[in-house]
Amino acid sequence: MKVTDIEVHRIALPYVDWISYQLNHYYGPTSRTVYVVHTDNGLVGLGESGTTESDETLDRYIGTNPFDHMGDEISLGLGTAMYDLMGKAAGVPAYKLIGQKYRSWVPVGSWTVSTHPERMAEAVRQYSAQGYTWLKFHLSPFENVIDQTEAMQKVAPPGFKVHYDFTMHGTTDHMFELLGKLARYPIAGCFEDALPAQDLPGYIELRKRSPLPVVLHHCPLGATYEVLMGSADIYMLGHARIGDALRKAGLFAAGNIPFMLQNVGGNITRAMTCHMMAAAPTGNFHFFSDCETWSEDVVEENPQPLNGHLRVSERPGLGVTLNRGALERLATLELPEQPKWIIKSRLGDGTRMYNLADPKEGFFMVRPDHRREITMSYDAPIETQYWDDDGSPEYRAMLERLEREGMFLERDVT
Repeated sequence: MKVTDIEVHRIALPYVDWISYQLNHYYGPTSRTVYVVHTDNGLVGLGESGTTESDETLDRYIGTNPFDHMGDEISLGLGTAMYDLMGKAAGVPAYKLIGQKYRSWVPVGSWTVSTHPERMAEAVRQYSAQGYTWLKFHLSPFENVIDQTEAMQKVAPPGFKVHYDFTMHGTTDHMFELLGKLARYPIAGCFEDALPAQDLPGYIELRKRSPLPVVLHHCPLGATYEVLMGSADIYMLGHARIGDALRKAGLFAAGNIPFMLQNVGGNITRAMTCHMMAAAPTGNFHFFSDCETWSEDVVEENPQPLNGHLRVSERPGLGVTLNRGALERLATLELPEQPKWIIKSRLGDGTRMYNLADPKEGFFMVRPDHRREITMSYDAPIETQYWDDDGSPEYRAMLERLEREGMFLERDVT
């Protein structure tokens, strides 16, 4: 069996209606690359990635046997397609090519972005109704996290938890104190990247003090020595290539340490991630793929969680089926660009703060300190509005001022 051809399709993915407002403001329209891989014996394997692999990378697969890529270390997207092909050729589900099955049902989480408290509450309502029991979001100092948590707590069913991602800090908050305040809410579940990545002594101390699990994603030593040092309760591997993830899974298993994968993608990626988590001895923390934020996909299957778990497929390969019509439609779909917009915030003393946001710079929303304009806090009194271009002279004047001066503060005269 040899790989003879790799179709490369760049597709646009529309967001689910109820969450499109906040996602478009953070990131604008989203797109992904889908790989449809053919072999000389007629098998078809599926993979996907956020960016498109180079022709040089594609050439490393052409003419090879998919089994040459066991424990693939080249490309997560194309490696996924190889496992799909290997499973189909052998007539077994992909997890059997990874290791023993440790669980038939794999925990999975849902995802959103930090936004107004009432929209955070809506995310809890929507996702809990869909069968999720975990919700992750990156905190943003443009919203008060206590206000958000109280809004979510009011609508959360028993057992629903929030996964707080601090994106390696960047605020004036004393994290031990803030995490203690959040931990008093029943909905609080765990804290990810609460300190700068390199502060391993701080993580060791944080783990001692935090009443909830500490999750480390951005591991400065590659999830090796910091694991041996006991820096976190749980480790996250983000978009790790398959071979690398399997090696790290062995280290976590040796220490009986829970870990999770965060491989963002559609149901192709989610299926592969589910197989990997099923075959990892301590892969028992909820994983993320975020495909629940998109309203369409290129495969027929769209399994929904039950009590926060997905059943790993027993079908050969990944267990997903290409919908060629959907693939062709999404490959030609052009979504409207989200223009720059104005973040209008009211601070505790009535001061108004204005920032210019650009979806092409989505990281700004969670780490505004990177612009070196103002120091902020997750727990300061603040109310924020998204001001889109309404065609008014006031908007045009404000936009021009922000482009000229950058962020500014002014006294509220209303």
